[in-house]
Amino acid sequence: MHIVDGALSTPVLVAGAALAIAGVGYGLKKMPTEKIPAAGVLSAAFFVASLVHVPIGPSSVHLILNGLAGLVLGWAAVPALFVALLLQAVFFGFGGLTVLGVNTVNIALPAVAVYYLCRPGIVRASPRGAALWGAAGGALAIALTTLCVGLALALSGEEFIPAAKLVFLTHIPIMAIEALITGAAVYLARRVKPELFATFAAPAMGSLTP
Repeated sequence: MHIVDGALSTPVLVAGAALAIAGVGYGLKKMPTEKIPAAGVLSAAFFVASLVHVPIGPSSVHLILNGLAGLVLGWAAVPALFVALLLQAVFFGFGGLTVLGVNTVNIALPAVAVYYLCRPGIVRASPRGAALWGAAGGALAIALTTLCVGLALALSGEEFIPAAKLVFLTHIPIMAIEALITGAAVYLARRVKPELFATFAAPAMGSLTP
């Protein structure tokens, strides 16, 4: 899912860098002290999971777990995933430094999206219902990530459109696997450590005092 250096046009790189800087800055503001341990664990989980590449044809696929990161951290997932991507680029050459902004947006923006779409269901539902919401968030995050990657490639030139389509098709099995992993992780968290979600949930409008 990492786009490599030299594959994207300059306007796409500049736009990605600008969005990543804004997202990391906002994410740091939305990361209170109690979120830091979870951010570190999920950043490490993403770092390790995405190091294992499975070759499929001319490309390869790997787990991302950005859906789980988004469900737990919300906007704080952006700096957490940025740090992991930066370390991967520096130590292993995955992606690259010039595309770091675009890769961050492609992976972190879907994480924030599933936070808003699926997190309310996780907070309100029973543990089993929360697992279903978690599974949906895990799969949706991968689907949105592939769409973001495809869009970045398509905007850089028509010659990348076949590659963009291949990215989506090859990640369909990953969507199913991430759904299972994320659903199981959410179920376990709701049974063992329910405050992981309750603590970070946004307060209801009725609970706000003037």
